[in-house]
Parts: sequence; structure tokens; C-alpha cells
Amino acid sequence: MPDRAKLALAAIALALATACSHPPARKVIVIGVDGMDPAFVASHWNSLPHLSELRRRGAFSPLSTTDPPQSPVAWTTFITGLDPAQHGVFDFVQRNPSTLEPYSSFGHIVESSFQLPLGPYLLPLWPARAERFYSGTPFWQFLVNRDIPTTIYRVPNNYPPVHAGSALAGMGTPDIRGTLGTFTYFTSDPEQLTHSVSGGEIVHVDPFRGELTLTLEGPPNPLRADHKPATAEIQVDIDPSDEAARFISGNQMAVLQPGEWSSWLTTEFSLLRGLASTRAMFRIYVLELHPYFRVYVSPLNADPADSALPISYPTKFARGIADRIGPFYTTGIPEDTAALRQGVFTLPQFLSQTNLVAEDEHRLFADALRQYHDGLLFFYFSTVDQNSHVLFGVRDDQLLETYQSIDNSIGEAIHAHPDADFIVLSDHGFTTFNRAVHLNRWLADHDWLVTHTATASGIDWSRTQAYSLGLNGLYLNLVGREAHGIVHPGPEARHLLDQIRTALLAWRDPANGNPIVETVTSPNPAPSQANRAPDLIIGYAPGYRASWQTALGDAPNREIEDNTDPWLADHCVNPARVPGVLFSTLPLRATNPALKDLPVSLLRLYGVTPPKEMTGKNLF
Repeated sequence: MPDRAKLALAAIALALATACSHPPARKVIVIGVDGMDPAFVASHWNSLPHLSELRRRGAFSPLSTTDPPQSPVAWTTFITGLDPAQHGVFDFVQRNPSTLEPYSSFGHIVESSFQLPLGPYLLPLWPARAERFYSGTPFWQFLVNRDIPTTIYRVPNNYPPVHAGSALAGMGTPDIRGTLGTFTYFTSDPEQLTHSVSGGEIVHVDPFRGELTLTLEGPPNPLRADHKPATAEIQVDIDPSDEAARFISGNQMAVLQPGEWSSWLTTEFSLLRGLASTRAMFRIYVLELHPYFRVYVSPLNADPADSALPISYPTKFARGIADRIGPFYTTGIPEDTAALRQGVFTLPQFLSQTNLVAEDEHRLFADALRQYHDGLLFFYFSTVDQNSHVLFGVRDDQLLETYQSIDNSIGEAIHAHPDADFIVLSDHGFTTFNRAVHLNRWLADHDWLVTHTATASGIDWSRTQAYSLGLNGLYLNLVGREAHGIVHPGPEARHLLDQIRTALLAWRDPANGNPIVETVTSPNPAPSQANRAPDLIIGYAPGYRASWQTALGDAPNREIEDNTDPWLADHCVNPARVPGVLFSTLPLRATNPALKDLPVSLLRLYGVTPPKEMTGKNLF
């Protein structure tokens, strides 16, 4: 072919490619920082130069949160543009009115209903699937429908990820065991017996001549009729003359001394010998080797390079990230506050673990910036929130270091993409948690709840009118909704709610005379959410929060007590007390911005008309 003809064909091919491609979409980078507090930021401007730059270039404002101001509630509003009354997520912990059993608001696994029995095994005829609980359409679905490139990293309550754009799942993603994160603590301390604790398993072991085998409990085997958990083993050799031990998992080895973390190790859990298995990855931390053996093994994370869980969309998205940067935490809340609260970690040891999480987050973010070209990029950071729970108001200098690490990443993003619009937001702020409120005991002392024991299983439902479950919810024992309801809907229910509301707002702490509750609201749910919604949402005063026992429906013997837990700060209070933050390089066109305004505003930036159910205002 003559050179002139070749040049003509090349020109035609280039013209066709140009005609079929879309022009670059507007560049918008949205950074979600869970728990970033506006007052804390405002008192540390000089230490946060990149946030200060965003304020100078555009705008900074407190951001009204949801009622209640809890992460799954707030981020679901960010996802859908709907209030909780419409999207149906009201708390970390919700209840099934038919059974009165608590469940996580993040979603659940639906097993295959058709299975083939084969001896001790049940072979599913199609795979189990994960389902989300919220209602509404994620706002980025409308962008993808308009061919706008969209990438979503780790937004909470996006498990399994919506099939739109590219996404990595966030808070709500389980570990391989199907829990929200279960550590294992192996110890030879004779005072520690094998038992379960909240968020973990304590396993007593007895090294013999410096050797032992650690058995990891994996996922319930879905192929077995009895769902017996699969297991895997770690071989350990303790050096008798040195403070070191060798850990072997499969063909991987780590040699560790006390105070050291392993890199990521992988293991296989056999489900059907030679035919089916599940891969998991974990990290080991050595607390002590002599005189007692004390070793922490992290929750079993899905391996992003070969995940049995739907942690990304498309599936190859997570695999591609792992190919570029290596393994990273995939559980939805990777910071292990449970190990701190159960006394396995000291505070410095816990912070060393959250530093590992932060390193993963920053590697992920740096890779996201390298891969990003145009359209919408959302990235979520978790460590400010989790570190605030144990540092806020007491160790602010240490907490500032976490804020500064996020600030540095924001600076890297500004440098990498100076032509992008930037938005930084948080779902809520923070306050202190000094006094734990046992709301069910208060209800019992007012004869609205009758209990035989201090646990939820001891409640006498035939005489109970109201109960609390979750961190902010209060429910009536309603006829036609609860399994054993005694309160009739209508005037009887409204009168009872008025009585409870009045009494809660008049409640004072006997230790200091301070009000315990500042707001009591009714969610007014959409008809589709009526059975799921609480009847009242309790907005505690700063310094107060529902106790851990209340969250699970229990009723200890006192109404209120000092909080002595390492978890010393929180945000499950009156939402007006804990607004989030909003930074933007774009000037704000509206006052009093709220979290539900963001999805509407992001759609408007791309010329997309929001659906009518999104009632937020346009901010930019």
C-alpha cells in the first residue's frame, strides 16, 4: 500500500476514534473523612495547611448531619440523597420486629434456597448473595447512566458494591468469617481460658518445648449441613534463647519479636477437600513470648487479589489495585477497637495497628490519584473517626497527627490534579463520652419495661410497653408490629410517646444535675420503612451516650454510670452538637449546608437533574 494511502487510512481511523470518544468529563475529587470535627479543625488551622488552602480558595462550613448522627445512617444519606425516614437505615443496630432480635444495619448474606444433599455436605445449586438493606438509588448511578467516569473508594454501606462505575466496598464489608471483624488472641496465661468476647476470641494454648500450632477458625462451611467452621493452622517455633518466634502459614514465614507486626500472610480454608476453598489474609502481632505466649491475629480479611467476597465492582477492580500496590485491609472497619476495649491491646499497641490501616489508606489513595483522569473520584478515610473514639478531648496532640496525615494526602491530591474541583466532607463531628446511659433500666424504673433479668432475653414482653435497642432508638411494643405487642396504634401509642418524651427531656443526672437528653424526635418514616424505624430517636447531651448494653437491648441494674471504657468519645448525641465539615474549592451558593445536599450538588455539577425524591439543595 502506498504511503499516501496509509496516511489517509490512519487519518480516517483517528477521526473515527475521536468521533466515538467522549470529551473529558469535569474533574471532581471528593474526599470523605469520617468523624472530622469542625471545631477541632478550626483550633488547628496552622497545623493543617492544605485544609487551610481549601478554605482560602473556596469555602469552609460546618455540615449538618443526620438524626441520629451515626456513620451508617449519615453515609447512606450521602449515597442516596434521602433522609433516614426514606432510606431506612436508622442505627448501627436495628431489630427484627417479628423476632425482636438485633441485626446489623449493613446488610446480610442470603444463602441459596436450593441445595443438593451429599452425605454431610449441602451443595448449593447457585451461589449465596449479599444484600444491602437501604432503599434508594446511589447518586453516582445517575452519573454512570450519562457516561461520566465514576470511581468510588470505600464509601460506607456500599457492600456489596453497586454495579455502577468502579467501586471498592467500605464499612459494612465482613471478614471471611462473616462478622464485622473478629480477632483471635492466643495466650498461655493460666488466668485466661478459651472464651468469646465482643469482637474477638480468646484462645488458651500450651506451648510444648517451644512449639505449638495455632488453629484459626474460618468461615462457617456453607457446603456442610452443620455449617461447621473451616479451620487453618499456623505453626509456631519459639526461640528458647532469644525473644523471637517463627510463624509459618502454608509456604509463608514470618520471624517476629515482641512489639513487631508481620506483613500480610495468607491461608486457605478448605471447604470441600481438593475442590473448594476460601482464601484469607491476616497480620500477626507479638505481645509477649516469655514467660507467657501472647499473640494477636487480626480478623481474617478477604484477599483483594483473590476474594471470595464481592468486595469490588467489577471484580477485577480490587485485583488490579492489589497487583499495583499489594495487599491491603478489606474489612469494613479495619481499626481493631475491640482488641483495645477487651484489654488485649494497650493504647500504644492499638495506635500502632491504626497506623498500619492509615498506611494502607494512603497507599490506596495515592494509587487512586495515579489512575484518575476525569469524572468523579470519591475516596473515604476512616482513621480520624476510629482514633477520635479513643483520643478526642484527652489526647488531642496525638489525634492531631492523624488529622495531619489526612491533610498531607489532601495536599498530594491538590498537587497531582491542580485542575480538579475538590470537596472534603465528614459525616459528623465528635464530643466526649463521660457517662453511660442504661436506657432500658430507666424505662424499667418508670414501669414502661418489665424485666426478670438484666438481659434482653429476660424482658417480660407481655407487660412491656417500650424498649430501647441500638444507640439512639426507642421502640413501642406495638400491636401488629412487634411479635408480642401490647400497645395499640393510634391515641394510646401517641399518648405513651408524649409521656416518654416529656420524661426524657426532664431527666437529670443525679451526679451533677445536668440534662441527659437534649432532643427527642420522631422519624416519621415512609410507609415502606414503618416496621424498621424506631418510634423515637434520642439525642443525648454532650458527655452522655447509650451504653453498650443498651445497644443490644439489655437493662443493667442502674440508670447511669461513669464511662470507664477506653472508648471515651462519641457522636451519638443531639445532631446539632456534632456537625461534620465541608470544604470546597467551589464557593458555596447556599447557607447551612447539610449532608443530604451533597449528592444533589454533585449531580448538578455534571448537569444531571436529581430525581424528585432527592430534596437537598444545590450548594455550588
